[in-house]
Amino acid sequence: MNISVKTDPRAPESSEVVGSEMRALRRARQMTLANLAEASQISVSHLSAIERGGVNPSLEKINRIAAALSVPAGWFFAAKPGRGPLEQTHIVRQENRRNLNLVYGVPAEVSGYRDWLLSSSIGGGFYMGLSEFPPLPAPQPDVLYERDGEQHLVVLDGELVLRLGEEIITLRAGDSYSIPGEVPHHISNETDRQARAIWVNSPVIIPAEASPGRGAQPGGNLRRVMSPKTGK
Repeated sequence: MNISVKTDPRAPESSEVVGSEMRALRRARQMTLANLAEASQISVSHLSAIERGGVNPSLEKINRIAAALSVPAGWFFAAKPGRGPLEQTHIVRQENRRNLNLVYGVPAEVSGYRDWLLSSSIGGGFYMGLSEFPPLPAPQPDVLYERDGEQHLVVLDGELVLRLGEEIITLRAGDSYSIPGEVPHHISNETDRQARAIWVNSPVIIPAEASPGRGAQPGGNLRRVMSPKTGK
C-alpha cells in the first residue's frame, strides 16, 4: 500500500533536502545504492540523482523508496522552519522533533519507550535523541544488549535502572554514563514516575530491525546477547 505525504505548500522543501534525508537513512540502514535500487525497483542512476537533489522525485517514487527503507514517507519531509538557511538546516524546534520509533518500526507501546530525534538529521557521525520511559511499563524481558560503536546518556528526570553485565546501577536526574557498545547493557524505568534521558549514539546505524521488541534500548542498532540471570 502506498504511503501518502502531506506537506504545507507554503513551506518549500527542496529536492536537495529530501535527497539528503533519503541518503542519510539509506546509509543508516547500511544499504548500498544497488541494495536500494533492487528493493525499490528504481535504477541506481536515478536514485543517485534523487539523493544529490538533481531531480525532483514523483510521489510514487518517494513511496517506493520509503517502503524499501521501511519508514513512512513523511520522514523525508521534516518541518524545518527558520529565517535563514543555516537555521533551517541545523536547528530543531521542540514541536518539530521526529519520532524515531517510526524508523525502528516498533511503536512505543511495544518497545516500552518513545525516542525523539534531537539531531537535525541522521546524516553525521553520531545522532542524539530523547527517550521517554513511561511509569511502571509492562514487565520487560530480562535480557542484555550490545550495539556497534558507543552510547552516552544523561538522565533528565525520574529514575532509571542500568544493567551493565552483572552489575545493577540506579541512575537519577543528572547522572550519566558513557559505554562502549560491546558492554552488555540494559536500561529501564522501574518506578511509578515517567523518566526521560538524552542520549548520543555513534556511529549512525539503524537497521530495519533496530528495535527487537519490548525491552529494547534507545537508539536502535542492538544485538541481544544474554539474560543476566541465565547467561543465555
